[in-house]
Amino acid sequence: MRDANEREWSAGEVEVLARAVVRAPSVHNSQPWSLALPERRAELSERADLALPRQDPRGADRLLSCGAALANLVLAVRVLGWHADVTIPGGEAPLVAIAAAAGREQPSDHELHAYAAISRRRSHRRSFSPLPVAPVALSRIIDPMPEGVFCHLVGPEDTDEFADLLETAAKVIKGDAGLQAELAAWTSAWRTDGVGDGLVAPGYEKAGLPWAGLVRETSVIPDTGTLASRLAQETLLIFCAEDSRAGHVSAGVAMEHAWLAAVDEGLAASVLSQPLHVLDVRARLAGALSLPAPPQLIMRLGYPDGSVRRSARRPAGDLLRRPDRGRVF
Repeated sequence: MRDANEREWSAGEVEVLARAVVRAPSVHNSQPWSLALPERRAELSERADLALPRQDPRGADRLLSCGAALANLVLAVRVLGWHADVTIPGGEAPLVAIAAAAGREQPSDHELHAYAAISRRRSHRRSFSPLPVAPVALSRIIDPMPEGVFCHLVGPEDTDEFADLLETAAKVIKGDAGLQAELAAWTSAWRTDGVGDGLVAPGYEKAGLPWAGLVRETSVIPDTGTLASRLAQETLLIFCAEDSRAGHVSAGVAMEHAWLAAVDEGLAASVLSQPLHVLDVRARLAGALSLPAPPQLIMRLGYPDGSVRRSARRPAGDLLRRPDRGRVF
């Protein structure tokens, strides 16, 4: 019979797992997940009470966020010296994925580097420095992709069409009063629970919108030509996957792996999904760029032009959940 210490996570391991999950990126920094740790399993679930019905009516961004949390969770399991047996069930909410510790196994150098990047990852929504991203660095960031996820590099031939679609989406978003009210509620510095998007000054106010961040009622939308010139100075990736729970989660995993690899290369990044919720724009983008699957998110990559502050996070006690007794505070 195995010792009790081998059947359950230690207090130190729980701390490592929880801290990795809470540092994952999420839509509007909503952190829409909970974590249960029975025996030697880590069960990640989505929290529907943190829904964004106007921004994310299908819950796709919430699942993308949970996928990013899953990527961090698996890295934490690996750094603790366990092989991670990951299952993404295709059933109904709230369970997103299970990462089971399946025997001792030392992490690879790549996993150690990715785990170390978790605490350094930030959303860089300002313009990048003019230094281009080297192809060799880009190949390390996007290869390989998880099964079912595809990454499209926006090329110079795509820039004008892409800029036109972003301008169209920005105008729709700016004029949607309900969406703007929801956005204001989730990105305000005065949220009573202390959890906002982290886009307050300096990170948000200096962002060159809408190609680098969220579109507000007060955003000035550049014309297509100006947008195209801005976009031409950045490395833009579109992550594509099927519209299913597993597809959205896998796209989130791929996004976080690429983001952490970028940080390890000395790069910064930010993610846009807001334009893809304008369904006509999403469909036109998929057709214009001949994407192999529906686009789920857009990632901007480049070298940072300054430091970016860390956004707020909920305490680990608000994350952890006992299967039989609810959340642990």
